[in-house]
Order: sequence, then structure tokens, then C-alpha cells
Amino acid sequence: MKKLYIIRHAKSDWDDSGLSDFERPLNKRGEKDAPFMAKKLKEKGVSADIIISSAALRAKATAKIIAKELGLSKKIVYDENIYEASSNTLYEVIKNIDNKYNTVMLFGHNPGLNMFIDSLVNVYDNIPTCGVVEIEFECIKWSEISIFNSKLISFDYPKKYKQFVHFKE
Repeated sequence: MKKLYIIRHAKSDWDDSGLSDFERPLNKRGEKDAPFMAKKLKEKGVSADIIISSAALRAKATAKIIAKELGLSKKIVYDENIYEASSNTLYEVIKNIDNKYNTVMLFGHNPGLNMFIDSLVNVYDNIPTCGVVEIEFECIKWSEISIFNSKLISFDYPKKYKQFVHFKE
């Protein structure tokens, strides 16, 4: 069995028009949401054998914050192919993961993540910033993942808790 956590980067900052999209950092809400979601993952006992993240600054920052909270800082790999990736590109990234890893976290961007998830669990729902989608696969090789052996386990995101925790926009 394989497990994949697909995580969209936390909210990014658009204030500096001189920065390229690739270089945009997290904004204040993103800097609060990432540790919040990391704590939620930690409460669930989530861990990962490897973390694969887009090399874009906002995705790297989100991955680092969550990895630190989960004690996984040394397991992050950055992949430039994830930035602006299509669903097919994300499939290739996942299918090339070493099979010794059973649980993987993938940090990336929309719309690619949305399309990828829809192709796996046939549920099209927008992944909000810092959203976490957990999918389980009944297979032993990453190259075997498909809609036929996938199961949506959970879908979580910061605004789900807004009624309980005050978030400043």
C-alpha cells in the first residue's frame, strides 16, 4: 500500500511586483496557516518517508514549515518539474518515486494539483492554499497508481477551522 499527501502551498504574497511568480514568498496568512496545518497533521500522527516539493519559494517555505513540525526536515527533495506542472507531469513525478518509500508528501500548485487529484479520486474540488489531500493506493509500486486503486482518505484545509480559530486575512 502507498499513501500520498498532496499539499498546496500556503497563501503567497503579491505585494512586490518586481518578484517573479516563482520567487513569491508566503504572506502573513500563509505564515500562520502552514504551522497550523502542520500541527493538525502532527495531531493525526502523520509522517512521511520523503517530501517532494516544487522549487518555487512559497512551496519550499510551506514544505519546510510542515517538515520541521513533523520532524522531517532532512527528507525534503525539491523538484522544479512540479512548478506549473500539468496532471501528467505530476503523474510522472509520482510514478518515478523509489518504491522503498511508502508514504510521500507532495507540495505544489494549482491548477495542476486539482487536475491530478481529480484524475485519481474523481472528485473535482478546489484545493485551497495550504490544503492537504490524503490518498491511499492499493498497490506496491508508485508506477501502478491509478483511479482504479486509489481512495480519498481525507481533505483538510485551514479555513475549515475558521469558525474555531481566528484567522486574520
